[in-house]
Amino acid sequence: MAEVTRVPLQPIAKGSVLKLWLGLLLVVAVAAGLAWWAMPKGVEVDEIAAGKGPNPVVGDVVFVKYTGKLPDGTVFDKSQDMNLPVQGILPEGTPMTLDGVIPGFKEALLKMQKGGKYEVRIPADKAYGANPPSGSPIPPNSDLIFEMELVDFMPEADAQRRVQMIQQLMSGQQQGEGGAAKPATN
Repeated sequence: MAEVTRVPLQPIAKGSVLKLWLGLLLVVAVAAGLAWWAMPKGVEVDEIAAGKGPNPVVGDVVFVKYTGKLPDGTVFDKSQDMNLPVQGILPEGTPMTLDGVIPGFKEALLKMQKGGKYEVRIPADKAYGANPPSGSPIPPNSDLIFEMELVDFMPEADAQRRVQMIQQLMSGQQQGEGGAAKPATN
């Protein structure tokens, strides 16, 4: 019969099990940190002043006042109020359709309420990514920061109706100023 070689087991050194568990916890913590760092970042919307009422929906025209900045504080864009000859028909601010803006801007607007003021951080992948508009001061793969106020919003059909009202009022004023011939009186 063959004899089995016996290997004597050495006792575990004092503190080795603790070191093993600490090492394992360190590896798990490092892996979790790397996973968090590599995870895509979302749009951050910080409320500065609360708004009221419902949120805009896709298909609405929003009227916003905003300042767009790069992470270093450089202003790359700023809204401008429309100079309309007839006041009160359209709200102040820059009108925009939700489908006509960058994905991060749209995502942020859908979370806002009328009258609210917000600071919005948009990661590069939800902004312009590697292809910013040509001639723009925005570098490729740049995150964007906006200070925004949602002045108002309305369905696109309502906004178009109001624009038509302004056009009709303007054409009526032009006809009145055009010096239409007065009928002769005897």
